[in-house]
Amino acid sequence: MKVSVIGSGSWGTANAVMLAKMGHSVILWSYSSQECEDLKKYRENKPFLPGIKIPETIEFTNNIGECADVDLIVMAVPSFAARATAKSIAPHVKDGQIIANIAKGLEEESLFTLSQVIGSEIPNADVAVMSGPSHAEEVSRSQPSTNVVAAKNIETAEFVQDIFMNPYFRVYTNADILGVELGGALKNIIALCAGISDGLGYGDNTKAALMTRGIAEMTRLGVAMGARAETFGGLSGVGDLIVTCCSAHSRNRRCGMLLGQGKTLAQAQEEIKMVVEGVNATRAAKALAQKFGVEMPIVNQCYSVLYEGQLPRNVAANLMGRTRRGESEYGFLGEAGK
Repeated sequence: MKVSVIGSGSWGTANAVMLAKMGHSVILWSYSSQECEDLKKYRENKPFLPGIKIPETIEFTNNIGECADVDLIVMAVPSFAARATAKSIAPHVKDGQIIANIAKGLEEESLFTLSQVIGSEIPNADVAVMSGPSHAEEVSRSQPSTNVVAAKNIETAEFVQDIFMNPYFRVYTNADILGVELGGALKNIIALCAGISDGLGYGDNTKAALMTRGIAEMTRLGVAMGARAETFGGLSGVGDLIVTCCSAHSRNRRCGMLLGQGKTLAQAQEEIKMVVEGVNATRAAKALAQKFGVEMPIVNQCYSVLYEGQLPRNVAANLMGRTRRGESEYGFLGEAGK
């Protein structure tokens, strides 16, 4: 197949490398002409994916119009750039073009998922989403990973599944686009909190509690918005939550650790030098929780650290000191599970 990958960060580059190794014809787009030249020259994404050889078969471009005449467009740009990037390629996209969004996040201004952003700018496209526990560093090294792809119809999901699936990258299908995207976006907030916990010196008990109650919050919001509860028990929910809360590759966890160690948000972001999606997602999730009347105490406390100057250690005390409650039959559903 002929595939274009829009976005040359670590995840976009890793997918381009994987697809090229599978024999697909791949063109990788970068917003920066200088970055494009560096990729051509060094055949390596030195800032974002150092040490990974980019196959000679991959083409590079800074002209997004060259990326539309393909079998599949893969969108891999950060949430803050999703709308502008979709708008720039929209005039070149043919009717029925399949676009697979593999980035994770929410648009803060509209509270849209990224597929909704893309769909609003390119209404003639058939938009699918792919998400799951898959760090770029491991996928680019052909380490076994799994993802899930969701689309409005099974044919589209299976088309994307067939393009990506290989002996070390297993892809499942799902019909719940909203649930798959919310899982990928919201888990970054919980990972920030898991990192804060690590930065404070707390142990495994604390992290397990954050992850378990975090998936409860994610599910409550998702169900209120129309997603399926069972999606959050799958790869894009609990699967991605585990890897993002526990991995040394996780920039969200790393950002949280720096906050827990006393750094400011600005200092933490400067040290990481890559987009930390959980920061913007926290604002969007808080607004969505208010809009849909869902209680999300972990998200609210994360917001207070990021944007209201609350000390991380005080946040832990606030969460532990909440009014006693029962746990619902399903662990994360119903009034008793708040």
